[in-house]
Amino acid sequence: MSAVPQAEASQPLLLRQDEAGVTTLTLNRPAQFNSLSEELLSELQAALDAVAKEPQIRAVVIAGAGKAFCSGHDLKQMRANHSKEYMQKLFRQCGKVMMSVGSLPQPVIARVHGIATAAGCQLVAACDLAVASDVARFAVSGINVGLFCSTPAVALSRNMGRKQAMEMLVTGDFIDAAEAQRRGMVNRVVPLDQLDAEIKKLTDSICAKSAVAISMGKQLFYKQLEMGVEGAYQLAAETMACNMMAADAGEGIDAFMQKRKPEWRGC
Repeated sequence: MSAVPQAEASQPLLLRQDEAGVTTLTLNRPAQFNSLSEELLSELQAALDAVAKEPQIRAVVIAGAGKAFCSGHDLKQMRANHSKEYMQKLFRQCGKVMMSVGSLPQPVIARVHGIATAAGCQLVAACDLAVASDVARFAVSGINVGLFCSTPAVALSRNMGRKQAMEMLVTGDFIDAAEAQRRGMVNRVVPLDQLDAEIKKLTDSICAKSAVAISMGKQLFYKQLEMGVEGAYQLAAETMACNMMAADAGEGIDAFMQKRKPEWRGC
């Protein structure tokens, strides 16, 4: 393992802020454009594991400090640990983080204020939702240094059309935020000074809903995508039946019929 620079070692690699049921996790390697060192991946994994056990947290925002959202893997660290065993471990570690984002009970929103490249672009694609500033740019640029972005391809190809994803993977070219929205990688694009307000609109809407319904629905959403249509409908029907048995569903329907605001019970 390569040594962590002294200046970086004095600062936390990941910042966590909790406010009104929303946890913001900020990648904090601004001098390295928030590249995903193995240490940062470990911190992010630990934070996701912790949040998964905290039902009072209703939504998670992943952000980046400094100029970039995330520039991908730490190439210097990778070159300093040039063995197949190290690479296998690193990419398995990264894949686990990405899958943890999807399996988290809470919706995860990428806050993309600057560039998101390679595994950074993968992180955006792995999040449930993404809001980008109009100056953000996206690329899977490993091909420019002789490395096909195979692991980012998994998330990218599940966000956009195959030919659109393949074009990004074989050219390494950047796309702007508006194009990323057209291709389905991000939900909303706003001026940089409106980014946090736009994310708050999303988190406020999520926090106003039943946590039970959102958690069950998120789990169903990703499982059914990997199934055939018949199996997907069977799973969806079972999920809806279970959801209807939840106290929140009864409360929500009663509140709708009584024309009042529901009081979610979290069960």
